[in-house]
Amino acid sequence: MNLISNMSNLIIGFLASHGGSNMQAIIDACKLGTLHAVPGALVSNNSSSGAMERAKNESVPSYHISSKTHPDPHEHDEAIIRAFCENNVNTIILAGYMRKLNPVVIKAFNGRVLNIHPALLPKFGGEGMWGMNVHKAVIAAGEKVSGPTVHLVDSEYDKGRILAQAKVFVKPDDTPETLAARILEKEHELYPIVLQKIAEGVIRI
Repeated sequence: MNLISNMSNLIIGFLASHGGSNMQAIIDACKLGTLHAVPGALVSNNSSSGAMERAKNESVPSYHISSKTHPDPHEHDEAIIRAFCENNVNTIILAGYMRKLNPVVIKAFNGRVLNIHPALLPKFGGEGMWGMNVHKAVIAAGEKVSGPTVHLVDSEYDKGRILAQAKVFVKPDDTPETLAARILEKEHELYPIVLQKIAEGVIRI
């Protein structure tokens, strides 16, 4: 079923498992007016995540939905869809969500589901390529340039259509941690820019 409504406005639903700094960057851009969108709701599979605390501080409705609250996969997916639809969400943002999203959720929102990956896809993507694993692989491969990629989410890890990328140069003395910190800063810039282009119709999804 198609649960999208009010497509004239970008109403964002967030999926996050940990700190939620990308979610915060998007909320801040909305408050500044550089992103013409509305933060709709957060779903987290971690009840004590930093993202949940950020949502509370920003008065964004938040929901803990996990295998603990909903052991049945079908009920789990339906709970996510219901939480977002109750808040008129029409675009989903993965902001460090450590669980593969099932196709039923993607389909419910007409494929309007975005993720940000901390490397220049299609390199260093796929199952297991998350967090420090990505940056360790980039450095081990001797790459000179890395950076975040915003892409659509489909049924395969990191295979959806690429919407935008930003370059971050890899320094000779970089560790995975120092590279990760600089790429995260770039993520905070790139995600709101891409969303604004979607809001303006420059990028079509």
